[in-house]
Amino acid sequence: MSHSPTPSAPARSVLVTGATGGLGAAVTRRLAAEGWTVHAAVRTQAGARQLAELPGDIRPVTLDVTDEASVAAAAEQVGGPLDGLVNSAGLIVQGFWEQVPAAALRRQFDVNVLGLMAVTRSFLPALRAGGGRVVNIGALSSLVALPYFGPIAASKAALASMTDSLRIELRHQGVKVALVEPGAMRTEIFARAVASARADGVAGGPEVEQHYARAAVAAGESVAATKLHPVDAAVGAVRHALTARRPRTRYLVGPDARTVRVARRLPTAIRDRALLSALHLTPASFNP
Repeated sequence: MSHSPTPSAPARSVLVTGATGGLGAAVTRRLAAEGWTVHAAVRTQAGARQLAELPGDIRPVTLDVTDEASVAAAAEQVGGPLDGLVNSAGLIVQGFWEQVPAAALRRQFDVNVLGLMAVTRSFLPALRAGGGRVVNIGALSSLVALPYFGPIAASKAALASMTDSLRIELRHQGVKVALVEPGAMRTEIFARAVASARADGVAGGPEVEQHYARAAVAAGESVAATKLHPVDAAVGAVRHALTARRPRTRYLVGPDARTVRVARRLPTAIRDRALLSALHLTPASFNP
């Protein structure tokens, strides 16, 4: 007596933003290798062609997180239901607050906060339909803000608060929400931050630029010497958040996480001195 074959379960599906970036690309490759259908969001056709050459069921989606019409079109293209959304798109704006141009600061929040929420909002119907999960990529800087990295720290702190409230709002709607906060990873994002800072220029004119000249050199050298770690641990955290029966609400990832936990327990004055020392900033750094 013959039996008809048992139909296999449909592949799980996920949208990954920033899919050509270091972490986003690694997450895309890992999930595709495990049989997921990965809707890989990119800003350019060149990025889409790059992803189309990778193995697995990877479906490039053109998406600019700062353009709500683009986000809406992507949501219509992907459809639903959806098992996961990984908000990995992000950028770093670096510099001392007095020097950061307003346009650069707006771009920091447009991408890391407002754009992320625009994507999440547009894909929530598909996530609800699939009983899916939202995984936001934050940073350890949300917990301890370094000088010179105030803009990125502020955006990631805003993202952490947004993730907390979103998690509670979606608790009774069948959608779990997690925050993955890696330390310094070996990706292109830091080199891009340096290039963007050069292109943006500085606010405040020549006097302000001169005032911070030594400090900027010291901070830049300290950042360049920072030990970067592979993305593997962060990829593993994202996968756990998407697949575990009881995912954590917050993942602190990488060797930097221990340092951050210790720093948060220090008295504020001691922590401030330690952070200034880490970037080799002294009183003389701010003298013309």
